[in-house]
Amino acid sequence: MSTFNVPTREEVSENNQAIFDNLKKAVGFVPNLYATYAHSDTALENYLGFANAKTSLSAKEKEVVNLAVSEVNNCIYCLSAHTAIGKMNGFTDAQILELRAGYSTVNDKLNALAALAKNITENRGKTDANVLENYFNAGYTKANLIDTISLVGDKTISNYVHSTTQVPVDFPVAQPLANAEVSA
Repeated sequence: MSTFNVPTREEVSENNQAIFDNLKKAVGFVPNLYATYAHSDTALENYLGFANAKTSLSAKEKEVVNLAVSEVNNCIYCLSAHTAIGKMNGFTDAQILELRAGYSTVNDKLNALAALAKNITENRGKTDANVLENYFNAGYTKANLIDTISLVGDKTISNYVHSTTQVPVDFPVAQPLANAEVSA
């Protein structure tokens, strides 16, 4: 199998160099997965545009989806990154483990969102009617549904990029859910 290097700033296009500079200013470093997108002259910019697009979901809700989807897709890179981001958004370690498992015991609305994101991902978009009804009963709208599905797609792209390239994780590595204490 081919191995994928994490390209440095000097190894990418001028456009990607500018994006690397912006990421370094905003985040403090260029995450390896983002750098990997820069093997393409267009993918990094396209992906960041999609990932940072306006949405009806809050930053916290986006992390719920990111964690549930990344767990289903078994992406250690995204689980590690979104565990760190989830903590920055106020989630505790225990809450993050629950969200990864597709539920929340502390917030009914986030419980419905996590369950939907997990269900959509597991069933490749053939969403269970009861899960969808619970989502709407929790207060989400059809607009939120479309934004949630878009976010599932967004996160799945990154999950697949990492699963294929296996670039090194440059965040504190998330523990496997099987080793975590999560009560259902």
